[in-house]
Amino acid sequence: MTELKPNPIFRLMPSLTDIAFLMPVVFLFTRMQGVRTLLGDGDTGWHVRTGQWILAHHQVPYTDMFSFTMPGQPWFAWEWLWDVGAAATFDRAGLGGVALTSFFVICVTFALLYKLIARRSQNLLVAIGLTVLAAAGSSIHWLARPHLFSMLFIVIYLSILERVREGRRKLLWWLPGLAVLWTNIHGGFVFGIAIVGLVGAGELAGAVIAATSEERWKAVRASIPYFTTALGCLAASLINPYAYHLHQHIWQYVQDPRQSAFISEFQAANFQGPAAIFFEMMLILGFGAAIWYGARRRFAEVLLLAAWAHLSLLVVRNVPIFMIVAAPLTATAVVDWLGSLSRARIAVWIQKAAELVRAASDEVAPIERLWRVHAIPVAILVLFGLAMHSPAAGTALKPEYDANAYPVGALSVLQDPALRIFTNDEWGDYLLYTRSPEGGKVFWDGRSDFYGGANVEKWLSVLGVKWDWQQTLDQYGVDTILLPPQAPLATTLKGSSRWRVVYDDGIAIVFRPAVGAAGSGERTSTGNIGGGARDLRITQPHEVSKDLVITNTGGQIKNEAVYRSFRSR
Repeated sequence: MTELKPNPIFRLMPSLTDIAFLMPVVFLFTRMQGVRTLLGDGDTGWHVRTGQWILAHHQVPYTDMFSFTMPGQPWFAWEWLWDVGAAATFDRAGLGGVALTSFFVICVTFALLYKLIARRSQNLLVAIGLTVLAAAGSSIHWLARPHLFSMLFIVIYLSILERVREGRRKLLWWLPGLAVLWTNIHGGFVFGIAIVGLVGAGELAGAVIAATSEERWKAVRASIPYFTTALGCLAASLINPYAYHLHQHIWQYVQDPRQSAFISEFQAANFQGPAAIFFEMMLILGFGAAIWYGARRRFAEVLLLAAWAHLSLLVVRNVPIFMIVAAPLTATAVVDWLGSLSRARIAVWIQKAAELVRAASDEVAPIERLWRVHAIPVAILVLFGLAMHSPAAGTALKPEYDANAYPVGALSVLQDPALRIFTNDEWGDYLLYTRSPEGGKVFWDGRSDFYGGANVEKWLSVLGVKWDWQQTLDQYGVDTILLPPQAPLATTLKGSSRWRVVYDDGIAIVFRPAVGAAGSGERTSTGNIGGGARDLRITQPHEVSKDLVITNTGGQIKNEAVYRSFRSR
């Protein structure tokens, strides 16, 4: 075969890997809200402030320094390494730098996923198609938060395990080392341990149905390196500032039933969102692939598909993980199905279409094997970053929190650091970011593992205007309340003689104790009171269902209720 000798200019042309890398850009600015999607969650802000605290004090925190409700209580800043990186990036490039870096991680994740799928399937068109499907389904959780690294590490783990399956077993030594890094970036390190353990369990499953003792012992021996590596990853995960106490904390967190009741990301998958169709397609492919692998006694793939499909149906935040795990596993089966279709006695056009996928991949493969400079993806990301910092940047490119979703205007009356502000957890995150620890502490925020299910339930009852809401506010000395106008508590406060409106811009309402009311202070504030003439019918207390509904809005997992559910990290 004659070796291809392309023109040097060809080296600058984009490859399918480049297309996979840039695919998230297309999703972000067509199906989603651009950069604001990445900043669609207030948790980014408190992560940045945590990192700044670590850089300033040269140690990780062990007790809370953000709230006035639980000051000094034990706190696990388990994503401390991401926080430090985010803070360093923020100090040099602002919130735009944090968003751009997070987006780069997303792009790298899907470029590597494409390479993995292509390696398993040996069909480039199938690989790029499944990469598109996985990206579309996982886009519901594209937020500038540490969990993006868990998505990346899962692809890296799967890629290493694929090479181990091909015979390069020494690569298993890499996984415990990566586990150390993963553990200090995000709690998703347990996913890596589970994946390696499931591969080992799949090998061991072969021993159960083995026809001879020789086959049985061969299966047992094949499982030992994976189980040993899984134990090694578990041991490596103890290398963190909190040692085994972190594992105890995570276990208690996921076992608390109130967390799953109140945290939107921990509720069951929703099949009514715009991205549900991609999840459904992958579920169907995964079910078929599990049967295909089972018939060939490849139980590791069966266990991986079954486990992550179950977890994704049980918990919506696992959907992106399932999409990433299932994409390379289904690829091998899809290629086999296409080959069967091309030979089957069916409609000629179906045969030709299946054969075309194979033929086109064979034509493209030699060209794809040529190395590229990858200049176009780099240039696009550089332009993306420059555009974000341009004064003329449009809404989709501005690296800032949405003024229609966050109390940007209300900050003008919330400058006093001594204020004890009650608001929902999402806006608590925003206040931590905008006011910083030195500028005032919050009632609560997005650290659901820290506050615990009992407190979450108690504080959500205040937002829902349960009978003891005022006693809870008095218990913590709350002197300022910040809420969306439609919140049940806001409508109740407007009809209360104990509270008065000091600011209302239609996005946020700020309440302070009325002069002379019990518990009122001497402080006064002025602000834009634009809601005084609002229809009084909406200011009367009323029953509101606290059922939380998860939808996909702008590519993120969000709560449709009047107040957002308490979120997880």
